[in-house]
Amino acid sequence: MIDADDLIARIRVYNPNTNEDLIRRAFAFGAEMHDGQTRHSGEPYFTHPIAVAGILAEQQMDDATIITALLHDTIEDTKAAFSDVEELFGREIAELVDGVTKLTNLQLNSTETKQAENFRKLFMATSRDLRVTLVKLADRLHNMRTIKSMRPEKQAQKARETMDIYAPLGGRMGMQWMREELEDLAFRVLNPEGRNSIIRRFITLQRETGDVIEKITADMRHVLAEANISADVYGRAKKPYSIWRKMQEKELGFSRLSDIYGFRVITQSEADCYRTLGAIHQRWRAVPGRFKDYISQPKSNGYRSIHTTVSGRDGKRVEVQIRTHEMHEVAETGVAAHWSYRQGERVENRFAVDPARWIASISERLGEGQEDSEFLEAVKLEMYQDQVFCFTPKGEVIKLPRGGTPIDFAYAIHTRIGHACVGAKVDHLRVPLWTRLKNGQSIEIITAEGQTPQATWIDIAVTGKAKAAIRRALREEDRERYIRLGRELARVAFENVGKKSTDKALKTAAKALVLNGMDDLLARLGSAELTSREVVRAIYPDLAEREGDEVDQRRAVVGLDAGWTHRRANCCQPVPGERIVGITYRGEGVVVHAIDCEVLADYEGQPERWVDLHWQEGNHKSVNTITFDLAITNDAGVLGRICTLIGEQSANISNLTFIDRKPDYYRLLVDVDLRDTQHLHRIMTALEADSNVATIARHRNPARAPRGPGGGE
Repeated sequence: MIDADDLIARIRVYNPNTNEDLIRRAFAFGAEMHDGQTRHSGEPYFTHPIAVAGILAEQQMDDATIITALLHDTIEDTKAAFSDVEELFGREIAELVDGVTKLTNLQLNSTETKQAENFRKLFMATSRDLRVTLVKLADRLHNMRTIKSMRPEKQAQKARETMDIYAPLGGRMGMQWMREELEDLAFRVLNPEGRNSIIRRFITLQRETGDVIEKITADMRHVLAEANISADVYGRAKKPYSIWRKMQEKELGFSRLSDIYGFRVITQSEADCYRTLGAIHQRWRAVPGRFKDYISQPKSNGYRSIHTTVSGRDGKRVEVQIRTHEMHEVAETGVAAHWSYRQGERVENRFAVDPARWIASISERLGEGQEDSEFLEAVKLEMYQDQVFCFTPKGEVIKLPRGGTPIDFAYAIHTRIGHACVGAKVDHLRVPLWTRLKNGQSIEIITAEGQTPQATWIDIAVTGKAKAAIRRALREEDRERYIRLGRELARVAFENVGKKSTDKALKTAAKALVLNGMDDLLARLGSAELTSREVVRAIYPDLAEREGDEVDQRRAVVGLDAGWTHRRANCCQPVPGERIVGITYRGEGVVVHAIDCEVLADYEGQPERWVDLHWQEGNHKSVNTITFDLAITNDAGVLGRICTLIGEQSANISNLTFIDRKPDYYRLLVDVDLRDTQHLHRIMTALEADSNVATIARHRNPARAPRGPGGGE
């Protein structure tokens, strides 16, 4: 464990004017508050805050940030209070320590909804002072470096949280070194065998080919010397997790990966960056499609560099990054470049961009009405993005994440343009809306009056802004649809008790249920937030009990036009309680499918044939046939007992087909007539509990789908 003198010596290297007395007092106060506390490893607890302060000193942070690191657990884990820290070290440091405490208390590993809510709070805290996040990232880095002392299940939890949130957050702050180390430390916990296999392959490769990095570095230095360019050249093998991710994304084995080495050339000036690029391309063949100029088009976090991939020595592909010393400082330290010191004085790096602007832009783009889960999705998309730059017909630059589509482009211009989008031209050629845009392309959005966003756009769009705008528009459109559907559900429900669903009756029901008028009641009814039984009971509590009678099978489905008939699809065999949709067939009426039926994909291009349907509420008869795929042991009496189990659940077996007979087991399809999803689950639970049932699954067969002529009435 380093002492106060060692820590101050590290700080004085870059900041001779550091407040030594304040740091010594913080060191002593932290040691006193944590006295007697130990970590999981058995070490004194205060070794952790000291290590966090050391990490931040390596990033040349200011005194306030380093003191915050020394005290970051005092308010949470000791008897010290906010007022104590404020009295001893001032308001600024007290608020920073309190901010880190609040971030620590956010349970980012809990359920998705809670995680999303806390992620929103995290960004609110971050936007007030980014140094809070820097301390938290350093805190997580040291905890991951010492994670072996934790229980295995706790290690896995922390590693997954690190991989999902903290590593990409560090990268988005521009601290790429921290992202890579956090990813590698988490990878070591989550997939140790995968990581070790990558390392073993590297050792074997080095033994077979020698030190490739040193050879290629020497070649580059020679080429630059001949071109009279003064520059530093560094080479390294990529991190194990980076290689593993590429193997998974490209579905390639290690031996087929080409660009596993990376090289950096640090030049004296921006002009030398382009001269270096020319010299390298003259010496080695450039790989098409692997050139990016982040100097002329910087990333939103201030990152500037030229990226190119060339076929180097022995045909090996190598990635080369070219940048100046000033650009390199931002690339390595990211947001920490705002606190850079030179000769004891704070200096401003002209390339450093405050990530608080990015955080503020997220809040502005997503809006206050954004759902927590949608906010989390959008933030993760933002954090993992790599950008492409496209142009409007007027030459304006639009930044999009990699994989962005014309829909994202349209919404990036204006929400109104996005809503009205009906097509796009890329470099003057008409393209589908799902086209992935590339750097430098010119995009023209085609709009039409009356066009509204389509539900399929959510899957096409990749930006948080576009997805949020589409969902908001669809919710507004859905409200009108839900009102129409709710009116039909109300009509049927009131008719079942011999009454009419007049506007006056619906308004009275809305008032009794304390809702905001008739439309609110109908929208809730149509979206299944409210049941028709509750609406009827609000006015006619005595008559509502009659809704418990069995549902007439001719009216088992709600949403059909007058005169239409319906039947259940044999391919998916939907039952009451499941979400359903109808497809029209001439001469056959409407065929009812489960919403997740594979066959529905065949009708995506025929929206006029789709009908919104709901099951009628009430007790359905046991006439809905479901096919079970069963594997049972081949023992005497087993089949009879299975049939008895089904009968005990008040269900009837209508057919039984053996599809595989083996000496030790039978596999068979059993058709069972049942009422609804509750009845289905009860039967499956009873069968699963039997020791002679090896497997049970619901059997669905797309080949049994109706193949009749097209829709219409």
